[in-house]
Amino acid sequence: MKRAIRKSITHKVIITILLIVLVAMNHVNAQKKIYIFTDLEGISGVYKFEQTREKGSPLNIEACEYFMGDLSAVVRGLRNGGATEILVVDGHGNQCVIPHLMESGAKYLTGIPRPGTYWGMDSSYVGLVQFGAHAMMGTADGVLNHTQSSKPENRYWYNGIESGELAQVAAIAGKYGIPTILVTGDEATCRESRKFLGTNCVNVAVKVGISREAAILYPFNETREALYEGAKNAMKALPTCKPYKMEIPIKGKLQYLDLKSDSIRHKIVTKEAVFNNVEDILKF
Repeated sequence: MKRAIRKSITHKVIITILLIVLVAMNHVNAQKKIYIFTDLEGISGVYKFEQTREKGSPLNIEACEYFMGDLSAVVRGLRNGGATEILVVDGHGNQCVIPHLMESGAKYLTGIPRPGTYWGMDSSYVGLVQFGAHAMMGTADGVLNHTQSSKPENRYWYNGIESGELAQVAAIAGKYGIPTILVTGDEATCRESRKFLGTNCVNVAVKVGISREAAILYPFNETREALYEGAKNAMKALPTCKPYKMEIPIKGKLQYLDLKSDSIRHKIVTKEAVFNNVEDILKF
């Protein structure tokens, strides 16, 4: 009799433990944390450097308002697509987030300096959004094209492949197993996204580049509807997106113009390095 009771209690304990484990697993599986890394050049209505470089100027303030409108559409789309938690990281050098225009349903990191460019990024995130991105330096039809620094015209190669900020950000996220699921910017940026990230990553083009500081722009109501739908579709595409990886060790090369030189044509400086950690790829 006692043995039967003990056996019954043991079965109940096992069942209870299994139920707790299943509930915990379902809770973990239900979490869909999305990391948004932002920039300004790939935003609706932004097409000249004066909008992005001169912090606090009328054109910059206006551009940051455009940024917040685009961002709100993406946050809404991600939430309605199933995202349970969203962290927005203000990635543009002189920052863009306007607090009173923040869309609910996300947390926003802004302000510099900070402990790291990709603060908070870890393997708990299931997807990365590259929002307001731009094409790499030298892309003829890339609006405001550059890589890291536009004035010295930096260009980067990793393992012999020229790469822009899009690939840099995707590779760092890839270290944590995070796939890029959505890229927004101009048509050239979307083309670059398909080259590096494949066709499963969702792309939303908000303008078409004619030259570095000229573009065909679309009305905001149209771009923001496209951004909203793109974000929803990105959540659907998430299971098919793969993290972008660079083969280790990474052979890096940087070229830039020496702006301090006195000659009319600035000297091109080349640096090379080998990296064993993808997070070090910009440490030349």
